[in-house]
Amino acid sequence: MKTLLLPLLLLAVAPAAHANADFAACLSRLRAEAPSNQVHPDTFDRLTAGLAPDPTVLEALDRQPEFVTPIWDYLAALVDQERIDDGAAALKEWGAVLDKVAAEYGVDPATVVAVWGVESNFGRNFGSRPLITSLATLSCEGRRQSFFRGEFFTTLRIVQEGHIAAERLTGSWAGAFGHTQFMPSTFMRVAVDFDGDGRRDLIDSVPDALASTANYLKRAGWRTGETWGYEIRLPAGFDESIAGRKARRPVSDWVRMGVRRIDGSPIAPDDTSAAVLLPAGVAGPAFLVFRNFNAIYSYNAAESYALAIAHLSDRLRGGAPFVIAWPTDDPGIGRNERRELQQLLLDRGHDIGEVDGMIGSRTRAAIAEEQTRLGFEANGRAGRKILEALKAAR
Repeated sequence: MKTLLLPLLLLAVAPAAHANADFAACLSRLRAEAPSNQVHPDTFDRLTAGLAPDPTVLEALDRQPEFVTPIWDYLAALVDQERIDDGAAALKEWGAVLDKVAAEYGVDPATVVAVWGVESNFGRNFGSRPLITSLATLSCEGRRQSFFRGEFFTTLRIVQEGHIAAERLTGSWAGAFGHTQFMPSTFMRVAVDFDGDGRRDLIDSVPDALASTANYLKRAGWRTGETWGYEIRLPAGFDESIAGRKARRPVSDWVRMGVRRIDGSPIAPDDTSAAVLLPAGVAGPAFLVFRNFNAIYSYNAAESYALAIAHLSDRLRGGAPFVIAWPTDDPGIGRNERRELQQLLLDRGHDIGEVDGMIGSRTRAAIAEEQTRLGFEANGRAGRKILEALKAAR
């Protein structure tokens, strides 16, 4: 038995040793590039001493989405009552800072707080992966190595210049960090020292994070005092092919086609450039969006994300939910209801892990099993139908 175990052990250890050797060789090459990337060799040596690759970030890089989130589920989780209430509290707590930020950068408090709420749940969810480890791994393996090498060297410069200590730099698998989840290169380009302590710090300084976010939006083309857009009512027979964020026309053109405000009142015609957005097609809510929507979009390059930020900012100003319902008979549910659903699944014996309102693979598998039992479509969605069915079965 012992003679069999030794070869098996050697076979298991060999790939890891080979991977570590390749990683060490890559780090050596990166060290040679450090001076041309404004990183001192001593800084490089100090911050990479004993560094080992993290293969899980490569899994995240190459993972294909297993579950496509409908827009009504996406917004239900990001713009729920819990986040609206937390955002209102943040507006009150940080009101003085936000007023100064608005005066300096021209971006209103509700929009800045909406970004904060969506990006890190108001500082509760930064991500726990060490940035240097993640970015070094991505610099040496996988796709987009050139991009990640730039972010890796920039991270070393952030520490070298004394903005943030290396041990405080934790974030997402791809390197985003802090209250409003900047990539390192974005940090170096637009982050500001708003609290006056001589450092730009998006982790331990809320003022720096809020002001840096406003500065980002300003540089992305934000126009002070203008709206991101608003919900509209389309005319009968509207041609869906002319909609889309990039299909901008003068407002007067949309008015001529019969587009009106959601309450039916007319829109004043002018030459302002605007686009019609149809996140769920003509059967769902429709929006007329302006330049400020594009500024928000640039933060994460997804229309659903930009709409979540925009809608949350409206709700924080006292605005109402969308008037037109999403085209589904199974609406999305917020995080409190998702936690309730998870508890019901646990009570029925499903091993889904922690009750946290996050719908991961184990929760989806448990939902699909219960949907099959109930005769529903087994799609694994955390919607209102399965929640109400499980509540009724208690």
